[in-house]
Amino acid sequence: MIRLDKVCRLFQVGDQEVRALDDVSLTIENGDYLSVMGPSGSGKSTLLNVIGLLDRPTTGTYTLDDRETTALDDDELAHTRARRIGFIFQSFHLVARMTAFENVELPLVLAGVAPAERKPRVTKLLDDLSLTDRSHHRPDQLSGGQRQRVAIARAMVMQPTVLLADEPTGNLDHASGAEVLAAIEQLNAQGITLIVVTHDNEIGNRARRHLRMRDGKVVDDYVGSRP
Repeated sequence: MIRLDKVCRLFQVGDQEVRALDDVSLTIENGDYLSVMGPSGSGKSTLLNVIGLLDRPTTGTYTLDDRETTALDDDELAHTRARRIGFIFQSFHLVARMTAFENVELPLVLAGVAPAERKPRVTKLLDDLSLTDRSHHRPDQLSGGQRQRVAIARAMVMQPTVLLADEPTGNLDHASGAEVLAAIEQLNAQGITLIVVTHDNEIGNRARRHLRMRDGKVVDDYVGSRP
């Protein structure tokens, strides 16, 4: 479970204080599928960064799976982030000189997982995402949809409980975007908590629960479709 209680994130821009998050309280149950929408500058990406332990609240508390994270040191944050949270970004962030297999394997290498365990885990993920025949191709030899599916596999290889997707189809054509959405929704169906930040109403409306933000505040939070 994810719980934010009166979270604020303040930034100093020149002599002006900007409230990127303003007194946000939010609970997200395990296995939920949530879209976060709102105009540019509304706080969507800041919220995602706080939930993903990439940024700390200025005030308030954030509890992840019954562990209060606000007071964790940098090493503890990195350890928790690596093992509990997967990230998918609009720009893929794949290592250009590595094959698809090596890109997916990289988090396991950095975590010190033994080669005998790494290979079957990576192989299964690539197979699940229909990438087996592309496993030895570099990113520049893959389509945009294939690169994003490699990024999904890399996000999932540490077996996280939460998947955060920031505009995951933003650089893709409609058909490739549909493939990527189907892939991450299948992960949600398997029990992964899925949080998607998007500007696209069509994508946002696919989620079960919808958050709308403005000026750092959650201004709407509802389940299902608006009447």
